[in-house]
Formats: sequence, C-alpha cells, structure tokens
Amino acid sequence: MNVQTSISAVATLFAVPVSRWDDAAAAAMRPEELLLYRSNLLGSDLTVTNFGGGNTSAKIVETDPLTGEQTEVLWVKGSGGDIGSMKLDGFSTLYQAKLLGLEAHYGGPDDDDKMVGYLPHCTFNLNPRAASIDTPLHSLLPFAHVDHVHPDAIIALAASSGGEAATREIWGGKIGWLPWKRPGYTLGVQLRDYVKANPGLEGVMLAGHGIICWADTAKACYEHTVQLIADAATYLNDRLAGKPAFGGQAVAPNPDRAAIAADLMPRLRGFMTGARTKLGHFSDDAEALEFVGSDDFQRLADLGTSCPDHFLRTKIAPLTLDPARLQDDAYLAEKLSSYRDMYAAYYDRCKRGNSPAMRDSNPVVVLVPGVGRITFATDKTTARLAGEFYGNAINVMRGAEAIGDYSALDEQEAFDIEYWLLEEAKLQRMPKPKPLVGKIALVTGGAGGIGAATAARLLADGACVMLADRDAGAMEQVRAGFAKQFGKDVVRGSVCDVTDEAQVQAAFDDCACEFGGLDILVANAGIASSAAIEDTTIALWDRNYDVLAKGYFLTARAAWPLMKRMKAQGGSSIVFIGSKNGVAAATNASAYASAKAAANHLARCLALEGAGSGIRVNVVNPDAVIQGSKIWDGDWRKERAGAHGIDSGKELEEHYRQRSMLKRDVLPLDIAEAVYFFASDMSAKSTGNMINVDAGNAQAFTR
Repeated sequence: MNVQTSISAVATLFAVPVSRWDDAAAAAMRPEELLLYRSNLLGSDLTVTNFGGGNTSAKIVETDPLTGEQTEVLWVKGSGGDIGSMKLDGFSTLYQAKLLGLEAHYGGPDDDDKMVGYLPHCTFNLNPRAASIDTPLHSLLPFAHVDHVHPDAIIALAASSGGEAATREIWGGKIGWLPWKRPGYTLGVQLRDYVKANPGLEGVMLAGHGIICWADTAKACYEHTVQLIADAATYLNDRLAGKPAFGGQAVAPNPDRAAIAADLMPRLRGFMTGARTKLGHFSDDAEALEFVGSDDFQRLADLGTSCPDHFLRTKIAPLTLDPARLQDDAYLAEKLSSYRDMYAAYYDRCKRGNSPAMRDSNPVVVLVPGVGRITFATDKTTARLAGEFYGNAINVMRGAEAIGDYSALDEQEAFDIEYWLLEEAKLQRMPKPKPLVGKIALVTGGAGGIGAATAARLLADGACVMLADRDAGAMEQVRAGFAKQFGKDVVRGSVCDVTDEAQVQAAFDDCACEFGGLDILVANAGIASSAAIEDTTIALWDRNYDVLAKGYFLTARAAWPLMKRMKAQGGSSIVFIGSKNGVAAATNASAYASAKAAANHLARCLALEGAGSGIRVNVVNPDAVIQGSKIWDGDWRKERAGAHGIDSGKELEEHYRQRSMLKRDVLPLDIAEAVYFFASDMSAKSTGNMINVDAGNAQAFTR
C-alpha cells in the first residue's frame, strides 16, 4: 500500500537552467578570460554540472615563446579541477598541432593509457597543469569552443533504455548519439569520426556519460549548452508532472529522522574498518526521502550508479538498511561485514593482472527508508560530495525511469574505471593526509580565548570541530572565521550552556548528526570568581561547581557512548582544561579552586573507567592566560589584582610573568599545543595525566 506524503506525492521535477551571461561583464575580456567566465558560469550552476565535473575548452591563437610565430593553442580544463571555482591556472594549455599529430602513435583502443603519456609533450609555455583524460574529446573536434557536461537531466537520457529515442524526439536529429565508451583517446577518435560522418550536428549524447557540444564563440557555446540542458529538463518534467516517482511511496518520511541519524551514524562509524576513521554526512532532502521511501527503491539501489562521475564518488552500490532494525548492533555489524564481502567478491571477479590492490571495502552511501541518505569518507568534504553525487544519481534514475528503464554502468566497466591505472596514479599523487583527518572534536567554551585557539589548532591538523558555547553571537563569529580559514565543511556550532543537561545532549547529538560521532572532547567552558570565604555566597559556590564540576561531568557523560563506539578504531580522547589553582591553593578563590580540583579528580576517575573502552582522559592546567580571555575581561581581573594588592592594569600581566619560574607569558596557543598533544596519537599511551602550562610554578608541581 502506498503512503502518500506532502514530500513525495508527485515526482520531484528537474530544475530548468537559464542563461546568466552578462554581455557588459564579458565585453572587455581576453579570449582565455572569456573561457574562464563561461566555465565558471557553467560550473557554479548545479543544474548544469556537478562539482568537479565537466570540462570546457577554447582554441586560441597565441605567440609561440620559442619561435615568436602565431600558433593555435588548446586551452582545456586540467585534471582534477572544478570549472565552477577554477582560475586561469586551472587550464592546461597545449599546442593544437602537436595534439593532432599524436594520432600517428595511436594503434587502437588498447592504446588509451599510452596516449595519455604523450599529452605532456604537447604542453605550451611550460604550463604545469596536467591535461585531463578528456583532452582528446576537445582537441580532435574542429570547433573553436567545446563544452562537455553531465547534468542530471542529460544523464537521465544517457542512462535510459529510451534515451536514444528521446534524444531524436527532443532535438530532431541535431544531437547525435554514441554508445558507451570509457573516456580516453579512443572515444575522442570515435566522436571525431561520428561528427564528420554526420554534418550539421550541434552536439552528441555520449551514452552513460554526458553531452558534448560546440559553437563559434564563447557566449554561443555557453548558451547552447544551457539550452540543451533546459530542453532535456523540460522534456523529462512533462513526463513526470503529476505522477509519483519510482512506483510511488511505500514508506513515509520519519519526523524524527534527524535524531535517528544522530544515533545511527556513530554506530555505523564504529563498525567500519580501515586505517583511518570515517566522517559522516546526513541528508534528508526531498530527493533522498522520495527515493528511499519508494516502491522501486531496492531494485534501483541494487543497480548502482551510471555516470562515471557519480560512480567514482559512490562505489559500486549503496548499503541499504531496514529502518525497523537500526537499534540492533548485531544487524548493523553483519550488514557492514556482508557489504565488505560483496565488495571483495566484486574486486576478485573483475580485477586485471595489473590492477591496483583492493581499496577500502566499506560502503560510501548508506540509505534508510524514512530517514534519508548517509555518506561516509575519510574527510568531511568528500563525504558531503559523495552524498551530493548520489543525489544526482537519484535524479538520473527518476528521469531515466520516466522514459524507459534505468541502465547502470556495466560491472566490469565500473571496475575498470574505479581501478584504472591512471586513476590510481592520480590518487598516489595526492598529498599525505594531515594527522587528524577523520577525527571529530567538540570544544566547549569554543568562542573563548583558549577554546578558539584549541579549535584552530585541531582544525589546522585536519580535525572536524563542533564549537559549543552559550554565547550564540560570539560562537557564530568564531565559526564563520574558521569556515573562511579552514573551509565550511569542517566546522559547526551548537549553542550550549554546559550546566543544562538537555543543551549538552543536544550539542553532542548535533555533532553526531553533522560529522558522524566523536573522537575528541575538550571540556573548556569555564568561569572564575574571587572572594574571601566569609564573602562566598551559596549562589557563588554553586555557580562555580555547576560550570566547573557538573559541566565537565555532563559533557563527559554525553561523550561517553559516542567514544565507546570508537574502541576498535584506535580509541578516543577527553581533555579537561583545568587550572594551576586545581593543584595549588589560591588566596580568596576557594569556590573556583576547589571546583577545578574536583574536575581534575573527575578526570582521574574517568581515566580509570574509560581505559577498557579506549577512552583516554587527561588534564591541561593553565595559569594566568590573560590574552583573549573572557574571564579576565570581567570581575576576575579586578578580584585577582586586589587579592595580590596590585593594579588591575598592566601590572597584573607583569605580576604573573615575574611570578613564574621562566618569566614568560602563557598564551592561549600554548594551551592549545598541550591539548593537541593529548588529543593526538602522540600521547596514545597516556591517560590520567596532567600537563601544567604555567611557565613554571613549583607550588603546582604534580609529583
């Protein structure tokens, strides 16, 4: 029985792109700048192309730096770039005459990989940008401007049994059709010969791959590309309008799906094997919910994806889960194990004599009816992009099924792309990941001096960070700054008063839903007060213990179940930001100092309790970290200056500097370095320890 819902009563339609070309903006541009402008316009519109997908080119006459003569140069998007965000240095530049001369070295389809090796010999003006595998598609066509894109509406035609007929119907023979062929020199030759044999064509649909089209000017090429996509989208929308997609809905969206994802993602993450922990990304957009709740969901999911761009990001097939069994750990573990076995069997069936070793066999895409789409990768950006690419694949399936039967990539073809030696070489050229890539941290008091410095230190080495702070405005300012510095994918914020049990749990749920779990907790949120014992009120006493003792307890307790999941993945780390006053007595600070001492002892207790689950718990004890501190901006500064009988201005910093054995200031960055040591594998065999970062204070020696 179908369950009709507001989200999926009828099929989601394709967005129809329109031209965004600005003649005024383009008027003064040089030919290569027009190519970049056109490329950025295409790539920044997700109805036109996917992230990192598609390529553009222009043949431009330039002065040869060797001969001083005019020569035709192919400007084409280089390997690994994104046309939406690239700059001029993202293009490869190659002598067109040399590219055409390469055909003398071509002996047939088996030479595709060999032909790639000749491309560097055609480089113009010592351009270091490597040419992509699609370069022959552009060089062998005789047209001045060429676009090759694979938007959802186009791939829906290219991946459907009814696609060729639909192509004829839409464009009346102006757009040709070539059967599937893996990208490379052979496809370039086939395309060139096909276009030559069919004069008057304005483009060619490449089955399972995308569309390639051309024009005499940059503007005409751009607008031609956009119009072709609009034509395809309009055609498909006419056939989808008013109808349910994928056979209709069988499972309605669960209103608690975000909470379900927050609970499920850490459990899946804990069961995944591999050298590095995974990062998760959750999506419950309309496309995902429509697909996972449909009658045809399992049939289509089992087929896998079609376009190589999609497949390389999403693996041979997704893992699908029964929403009624998500609380069953044995079920989840068995499903992941079975998926790894399936992937290994696929590798063994398809491997060639020279295939690279089998890569990570865990699923990338996990689909749950009523909940949505979860994707995992070793870094957050890759996980997010994998989710977006599977969203593209869903759109493709919807359109393909509207005009025929969806056709996935042949298994052997899929393997040959995934384990292509050229793709392996590209992977091997990638820089070594930073030490904390794949790790997830939550920092309380994340908008303060020590908290922000700590978050920055963890982000700098690759961690994802959830900032938790009760000051929403300050937290958002810090988050936005980090997003600009480190990238929007790796940092989030959650408003959290650590004395409020519900807010604490919500912050950790946010972390689980945003990133997939937790590996590092930095308990830093704090206050400070100074008063003689007879002036210490119950309210003041309780406030210190609420924040510094109960707050640390609540955050550690909320972290515990997430961290226990990571024992098999190398364990996890809790770092308490203590204080010199938690070790050494302080005048007129009994509430503050004793609460800090309580937190320090709580850390020792948790170290004892957590060792069996691989949870390390350590403490960093700062002293007099005045720079950037909200605490020192308030009454605490005046109170401590009064307790020492000095002025609260510059004399206070000098007092603490001279009091230290090393006569040095202690800065937030100094605390962050100590936290990093305890959070990283450098201290993998340390738990229950303290590090004093106080420039030397004999009274606070811990032994």
